[in-house]
Amino acid sequence: MESSVSPQTANFADTKPHYELLDGLRGVAALMVLVYHIFEGFAFAESVNGAGSGLITTLNHGHIAVDFFFILSGFVVSYAYDDRWGKMSLGAFFKRRLIRLHPMLVMGALIGVAAFAFVGFQKWDGAASPVMWVFAAFLLTIFMVPALPGAAYEVRGNGEMFPLNGPSWSLFFEYVGNIFYALFIRRFSTKMLAAFVVVLGVIHAWFFVGNVSGYDCVGVGWTIDKVNFWGGLVRMLFPFTMGMLVARTFKPREIGGAFWICSALLFAFFAVPYLVPVSERFSINSLYEFACIAFVFPFIVWLGACGKCSGNTGKINRFLGELSYPLYIVHYPLMYVFYAWLIEKRLYSWSEIWLESSLVLGASVVLAYLCLKFYDEPIRKCLAAKFIKTSRK
Repeated sequence: MESSVSPQTANFADTKPHYELLDGLRGVAALMVLVYHIFEGFAFAESVNGAGSGLITTLNHGHIAVDFFFILSGFVVSYAYDDRWGKMSLGAFFKRRLIRLHPMLVMGALIGVAAFAFVGFQKWDGAASPVMWVFAAFLLTIFMVPALPGAAYEVRGNGEMFPLNGPSWSLFFEYVGNIFYALFIRRFSTKMLAAFVVVLGVIHAWFFVGNVSGYDCVGVGWTIDKVNFWGGLVRMLFPFTMGMLVARTFKPREIGGAFWICSALLFAFFAVPYLVPVSERFSINSLYEFACIAFVFPFIVWLGACGKCSGNTGKINRFLGELSYPLYIVHYPLMYVFYAWLIEKRLYSWSEIWLESSLVLGASVVLAYLCLKFYDEPIRKCLAAKFIKTSRK
């Protein structure tokens, strides 16, 4: 199952201003991912019960919100850290990233255990996973060690890299991107970075438009086989470095209404219907998604960075920005329970259960907000005070 992620990069004790509108867009994309996963549930239940094709029909391209998140992450990491390396060590950088990202990863795994317990530790095929292997899956998740497909600790039996909370796969690649950035990509000149982006773009197009994975979309990375590992690495690196390039070449100008324009563009491009394959070795659906990642999303990030936040729009952006990462990382365990219910009840459409689906959406938002305010913010504040030395120069 395809999942999606948006890691934020704001840090405690940082005095550098950040782009609130981009925070808001990350939240908009996270909400669209939430809706996408509702409709993924209908398609998954159809497929498991042999009642249909299993094709997602609403916000069909919602999974490429992950790629939008990677672009945002590259932009903000480059903006926040490129000029700090003379007075910041590798250790300090990694401490900041771990403090920002890892507490919610642990919470997502805990909620994943609770959700799995709620359905009796039952795999998708109906068999039960022993509690000891569920505990092993929890430990592997919090230490970012992927589960091998078919192993006993791959407890749901669907091949997911992190079976207690599927979206953690994208955080795994986010960490890899941060390691690559800190070790060598940050050292690239802008011209060298541009050349690197072009090379990665060619590889990305070859892999996905050429349908190497056979998925007929860019939705790889969620499991740990060879195709998904190397495909996931390319999938992360191309937009991540593209975001860095946008940050380095960005020339600000003030554009009114940017938040609403960008939000509408994201919805419009996610909502384009599935594009039927031309052949096994040429995926027009992946070509469309490649075009979004290579051209549309960088433009949206540029446009969002040009926008200004004030009044109610500023409040909306701040709220969505704060909510985005917790929403992404805690909502999917609820989806597992929802999917199991859909399969059992043989329900396959919004019109049949619009009320229950709306409740799942609302519960996901409320859970994310509670985790943010009563867990994530306090623990990050405590960890930052203990482990991060501040500089006010």
